[in-house]
Amino acid sequence: MKQFRLRYVASMVLAAVMVVTGCSSGGTETESGGGQSGGQQVTLSMHSWRVEDTEGYKAIIKAFEADNPNIKIDFKPFKATEYNTILNTALQSDSGPDILQLRPYAPGITLAEAGHLEPLDNVPGISTIPKDVLAAATGKDGKVYGVPLSLNSTQFYYNKKIFEQNGLQAPKSWDELIATAKTLKEKGIVPISFGAKEGWLLSLSHGVIAPASYNGTDYLDKLLKGESDLKSAEFLQSVQRMQALIPYFPENYVGLELNDMRTLFATEKAAMFINGSFELEGIKKLNPDLPLDFFPMPTDDGKQVLTTWVDGSYAVNAKSKHKAEALKFMEFMATKKFGELFANQFKRISAVPGVSTDDPLVNKMAELSQTSATPYLMVVNFAEGKPTTKQTLENALQGMYLGKLIPEQVVEEVQKSAATWFPPFKK
Repeated sequence: MKQFRLRYVASMVLAAVMVVTGCSSGGTETESGGGQSGGQQVTLSMHSWRVEDTEGYKAIIKAFEADNPNIKIDFKPFKATEYNTILNTALQSDSGPDILQLRPYAPGITLAEAGHLEPLDNVPGISTIPKDVLAAATGKDGKVYGVPLSLNSTQFYYNKKIFEQNGLQAPKSWDELIATAKTLKEKGIVPISFGAKEGWLLSLSHGVIAPASYNGTDYLDKLLKGESDLKSAEFLQSVQRMQALIPYFPENYVGLELNDMRTLFATEKAAMFINGSFELEGIKKLNPDLPLDFFPMPTDDGKQVLTTWVDGSYAVNAKSKHKAEALKFMEFMATKKFGELFANQFKRISAVPGVSTDDPLVNKMAELSQTSATPYLMVVNFAEGKPTTKQTLENALQGMYLGKLIPEQVVEEVQKSAATWFPPFKK
């Protein structure tokens, strides 16, 4: 296992070096008789972890370039699981992209603290974005380092036709969820499209399941004050429930990754799919006629809850040779025009206020995010540490699904990680 990890890290570093040799924070310049300045045309490099968004960004970038003909954007996405390594290596060698997609909360703020990012407080329009949204890209120095893209939610997607054909409705409690899954399994239908190969999908799924165990209690408040911890009965129950769902996963779930899970659900071979609002576009691309809906997580106090957080933002490399042009794109991102393009291209909730979409499911998510939201705990509050507590949970859940750990050992590992850095645990 250690040899495998070393080979993997080596391959990621090699990939990063290859990327570094192919791009520069300086972008490129060519003589141009057009453009707003009537001078040189600048090409900005723009990196992202959203390979699946490539076509959508072409349309967005085209709109920006139409208004700024002296600026061209070279959008280059990387696989999400490799992006952090590639980006960090490039930034440390002073050859990162001009514009970079920034992970929300602690991981992105860490880059700001290292001096890699340009403050954006003076970007026109950024002040219209609510402070609680900007918080995902605000450093400990109080400065804003990214223009947030969207408000994400994560939930159970389900196939309405399969549910109707089997006399089922969206469950209103944990027991109803299990009963629904049992009925589907008895009918020979895979109840939940799920895979354990990619760790981030495990913390994402846990982010849906966990609040059912503590919503309506004071656990979250006590946890964030250090008056409770991650070995509590509530958090343990959330991991036990992740384990209890195993009989309703595909037989080979341990080896499945996101593409497998999405395909299984979109091709109507599975009835439910736990994932984020960012998956909506991908599902619909695979099957535009899929009878799709979603339900928030039913909680133990008889309510429902939607796990939400601010997704990534875009930032400017502090060492870009074309900061003025990169900041012009940041200004564009803070406009309602961008928000509407983004929301309708990607079927997601824009971080720009006052933007609605032409998709009823996105609007439903937006409404629930205002009335029934709870934070994605591992992203918003526990994304620090080396490795992060979020990563520790992911690794421990993978261990559980491989039969190497029991839930009590999972929470022990998670608490041990958080205790090394989470300030309320160090009082």
